Amino acid sequence: MTRTEPYSRAELLPLYDPKSIAVIGASTRPGSFGGRTVENLVGYDGALYPVNEKYDEIAGVRCYPSLAALPEVPDLAVLTTPAASVEGLLEDCIAAGVPAVMVYASGFSEIGTEEARATQTRIAARAAEAGVRLLGPNCVGMLNYTSGARVSFAGCPQGRQAGGPAIGVVCQSGALGFALAQAMDRGVGISHVASCGNSSDVDVADWVAALADEPTCTAIACAFEGLADPQKFLRAAQIAWDRNKPLVVYKMAVGEEGAAAAMSHTASLAGSAELWEALFDKGGAIAVHDFDALVETAWFFAKAPAPKADGAAMLSGSGGAAIMSSDFAEIADVPMPQPQPEVLARLKDLLPSFVPARNPCDVTAGVINDPDTLMACADALLGDPAYGALVFGYTYAYPIATARQPRLSALAAKHGKPIVYVWMTQLMEGEGRREVEQDPNVVVFSSMRRAFTVMKAWTEREARRNRPASPVLSSTAEARERASALIATASGRALGESASKAILSAYGIAIPAERLVTDRAMAAEVAQEMRVDLAMKVDSPDILHKSDVGGVALNIRGSAAAAAAFDDIMTACRRAHPEARIDGALVQEMIPRGLEVIAGFRNAEGFGPVLTVGMGGLLTELLSDTVTTLAPVTGDEALDMLRGLRGAALFDGYRGAAPADLPAVAEAIAALSRLATDFPDRLAEFDINPLICLPDRCVAVDGLAILSGG
Repeated sequence: MTRTEPYSRAELLPLYDPKSIAVIGASTRPGSFGGRTVENLVGYDGALYPVNEKYDEIAGVRCYPSLAALPEVPDLAVLTTPAASVEGLLEDCIAAGVPAVMVYASGFSEIGTEEARATQTRIAARAAEAGVRLLGPNCVGMLNYTSGARVSFAGCPQGRQAGGPAIGVVCQSGALGFALAQAMDRGVGISHVASCGNSSDVDVADWVAALADEPTCTAIACAFEGLADPQKFLRAAQIAWDRNKPLVVYKMAVGEEGAAAAMSHTASLAGSAELWEALFDKGGAIAVHDFDALVETAWFFAKAPAPKADGAAMLSGSGGAAIMSSDFAEIADVPMPQPQPEVLARLKDLLPSFVPARNPCDVTAGVINDPDTLMACADALLGDPAYGALVFGYTYAYPIATARQPRLSALAAKHGKPIVYVWMTQLMEGEGRREVEQDPNVVVFSSMRRAFTVMKAWTEREARRNRPASPVLSSTAEARERASALIATASGRALGESASKAILSAYGIAIPAERLVTDRAMAAEVAQEMRVDLAMKVDSPDILHKSDVGGVALNIRGSAAAAAAFDDIMTACRRAHPEARIDGALVQEMIPRGLEVIAGFRNAEGFGPVLTVGMGGLLTELLSDTVTTLAPVTGDEALDMLRGLRGAALFDGYRGAAPADLPAVAEAIAALSRLATDFPDRLAEFDINPLICLPDRCVAVDGLAILSGG
């Protein structure tokens, strides 16, 4: 049975913080996996047991002939031997009661043969049956820098993490994980580096959940290519969120999903990139889109306290750096307000008369070389309550800059605000870099753009944490029963518009007044009764995009026009789709002109119901202005989706247009999300196109339900 919940820290503790390690296949042969592993474990805090009947001692450590000969049952057994020996050695570990096993060997599912896949399946099933945590196969190892358990055959950074902020690195690719770990050599704190290999048991989600509860890790940096169960990763991310453990994620291998195969229009708007972004956002993770941003971003979150304000101040001796900060602050939407009056007065007292006292504050070369005045300016800006951080342009790496570092750090600690160095010199590992990386009160970025992008994510994360939680409302039993009955009427892959909109109505989403007509005489009679401007649309579960085939007529007035419209629609639709089941035509009131929104959901494999909202009409394809999230959403979350659209200003009225009833629109979207989660196995997709937003309400004027398995 597939495991859907991530392992806890306690369940993985023997694997990533073992008190004793057996290296099975240890060797004195130069370059051997077993020999390298023993060498990497020199200095490990726990008990180390090389196992190989050929040797009495390896690297100065006593060697044992077998697992059974060890003086204790090890927490972790590392299998360094070829693939053919793994199954037998795993049985030895199970018989000995070893709780965790790591397998280096390749030659399993990654080579793609049926036999290799079957072998890996057997190994994983046997480990699960015995309650053994299995890492690998095809695994490069795991590094624990708090205990010195550098369990790997590969080259890996030396050193130890002795307290303070530290990143836990989780990487599906062991090579890339170890590449990230080399940030230690420039002063970044690393507590753990976890790889997964083929993820036959322990995977990325498990590591994230475990590190969320690991006290020596203050932020998690995670990079991966793909996961069999995205929802399990979401649960792990939510654990990290609940523990207030920042999770920074870089997702590789994100391409478009083949949205052309999706039947409804909304589903075609959310490719795999959007799905993963939606999942990360739902779990409160911070997504980065460059591999080289992962460590810098995670290190910021590992060190930075909660922001005291959204604004940023900039202090620099370079006018160009000051101007650049304004540019990227605007791009990232980070406020750079001017100093408050008392701070402004203080700056004027400190700066030469020819230097403007403002934010960004270019103190010029004269002040930058006057340490006391520079520190006083930094102190004044950090003391302004409008600023949550002070950005400092680090333009040249030399001893003078290094010497001022401790004083700036002390000011950051005094005010409880980080100083954000932007390392602008291209001597990337130059004088002072290690000192600023190691400083708990100072963070460093290699680009101005990244600095402001991450500061924006920092303040947004805190705002989200401080926002009162609003519950996701449950749908009523009556709504679910009505929708279930309507879904049961389907004879094909889709419901007609009438049934689709009846489901929306059951969930409290307003629809137009309408009647189903089956001939021209009935169309004329209904038009006479309704006495308003009308729309008429074909009602067929087989014609999904009605306007494309002449199945829609608008602004119909009077019974004669209604009869003629009915004839035209039937003729056009039967010509275009002669085999289609046509139930008639819907005659409905014309809804007044308003702002059009498109909303819908689809059930994406692994992700569950995914909700997409966008600006409707021509803006749908022209601008691709959409926001995607995982269902369900609260009314407040739906409101955030709407405000996140690039065209969101249109909701407030534009060029004389009346503002839309945005709370009503948000509630309709929240109701649609409840429908999605109520029928994940029966509704594959649902499309509202459009949802017309008016000053006093919103109305779904068209609906399309696609059934699962159709």
